[in-house]
Amino acid sequence: MNLYPLKFKSILKSIIWGGDEICKFKGIAPEQDGVGESWEISSVEGNVSVVANGELENKSLDEVIATYKEQLVGKQNFATFGTTFPLLIKFIDARDNLSIQVHPDDALAKVRHNSFGKTEMWYVINAAPGAFLYSGFAKEMTPDQYVQSIEDNTFVDALEKHDVKAGDVFFLPAGRVHAIGAGTFIAEIQQTSNITYRIYDYNRKDANGNGRELHTELAKDAIDFKVYDNYQNSYTRKENEAVELESCKYFTTNLLELNQSVDRDYSKIDSFIAYICMGGACTIKDNKGNELSVKQGETILIPADTTSMNIKPEGNVLLLETYV
Repeated sequence: MNLYPLKFKSILKSIIWGGDEICKFKGIAPEQDGVGESWEISSVEGNVSVVANGELENKSLDEVIATYKEQLVGKQNFATFGTTFPLLIKFIDARDNLSIQVHPDDALAKVRHNSFGKTEMWYVINAAPGAFLYSGFAKEMTPDQYVQSIEDNTFVDALEKHDVKAGDVFFLPAGRVHAIGAGTFIAEIQQTSNITYRIYDYNRKDANGNGRELHTELAKDAIDFKVYDNYQNSYTRKENEAVELESCKYFTTNLLELNQSVDRDYSKIDSFIAYICMGGACTIKDNKGNELSVKQGETILIPADTTSMNIKPEGNVLLLETYV
């Protein structure tokens, strides 16, 4: 079969800290309040994406990979990950401050969980006045001081706090302590892994007076305690060309701000391409003649056997482009 650009059914997560941005952003009606996450492309067990368009409609992403293998994901990706899609792409809308977390790297996750680790990045779609996030340490801390700070509720004092606005980008390698603050709406691109160590939850209690489970000791070995000069990615916006936001061993992500037709050459990329539409709308047409309309809030998967594609904006369009 002529593999074509795929859309997927959104996996909406109703979470106590969720807001009302996701349904508005994606144009989902009727709107639901309290949606904290929308998983756009996922191969996580129990949350595998399902195709929403064309001949493969209602097929799971795992099924499609098993059938089309490197034709869909690329030779190296299929050799490394098999039928597991290597990235998890989601939207996150935080009405309240999320718990402070860290993720293990590949080596630690393999030993403890027989899993890949989790390196990720955030693109801020929107931010309420005063919105912030935590990423990394602002001052030196030893592992023993870390444990003590959790016990005496002073851990956040050691973290780097970042006021955020739309367009801000943060790279979060495994081991970096982080948390999303209230009023922050982001797109997240990460390794396919669901392993999270919860470090601190602001000493919050539920209706029964119980705090959430913390993974203090597990996190102790996963945390990178080094203080870095800068935790935020910088980039210069350019119209009608790809601007690199992040490139690491797990993914490369570019920003495309388009107001005219642009051709993208994938002939040298041994990978699928995922597009996340941050604003506006466009029509894409690949070298095989497949054509698809894409609008704000939609995420599409371009098969690895696609060698080129034309993107024609309807006025203006803002896209994140990511691949492995």
